[in-house]
Amino acid sequence: MNRLDGAQGPRVGIVTGAGSGIGRAAAIELLRDGWSIALLGRRREPLFEIAQAHEFAGRALALSCDVSDATAVASSFDAVVAHFGRLDLLFNNAGVGNPPGPFDAWTAEQWRAVVDVNLNGMFFCLQRAFRIMSAQMPRGGRIINNGSLSAWAPRPNSTAYTATKHAVTGLTRCASLDGRAHDIAVGQIDVGNAHSALASQMAHGVPQANGELAAEPLIDAATVGRSVAYLASLPLDANVLFHTIMATKMPFVGRG
Repeated sequence: MNRLDGAQGPRVGIVTGAGSGIGRAAAIELLRDGWSIALLGRRREPLFEIAQAHEFAGRALALSCDVSDATAVASSFDAVVAHFGRLDLLFNNAGVGNPPGPFDAWTAEQWRAVVDVNLNGMFFCLQRAFRIMSAQMPRGGRIINNGSLSAWAPRPNSTAYTATKHAVTGLTRCASLDGRAHDIAVGQIDVGNAHSALASQMAHGVPQANGELAAEPLIDAATVGRSVAYLASLPLDANVLFHTIMATKMPFVGRG
């Protein structure tokens, strides 16, 4: 039976990077939509702030987890299943921004720090979710990877972030194909200029392709959260492979 087409019991999801920005917004929208959600992040305090809200009592679990640590990911995901009984959704969201300055000045450690979270962490979470979803009954589930408009087009001085987000697109395509055999639907949400710690500088001015510095419009992270909740609501025989949501007037399409 398709889990989202009438199976009994609560729908259970994990949101990584749930303490702030898009992850926080998505977790709150999912909880308001009736999901039981495990909130994963490095810092406990913002996770507990959501989990202890009266309206989410009994349906929110806060867990400290560094997604770049495969052992920590396995332990956290297994704790979610032990607590809620299964896993129907992963919003694979945790990510970090680019090191400062031009890439030819970066250290190897700065490069690896981005790759460890944005790509390795994304893989570790997806891999663990696959193992759980393919073995549970009813089997299957949905995974939504957080890509970025940088998964399609770069900004100036964004080599590490853009490279990892392009890699996420490949990860999404492969996992979507491999998930068919296990009733696992895998898609990607690509967000342009939503209010978050990573994007806060947009309103003050960021480098453009023509060398200018210009402020860019942003959208509320809650709008992105509602998009995630919509994708999560689909039955498992339907999948949105790539979903783009962006500030209408941001300079993404057109000539730069």
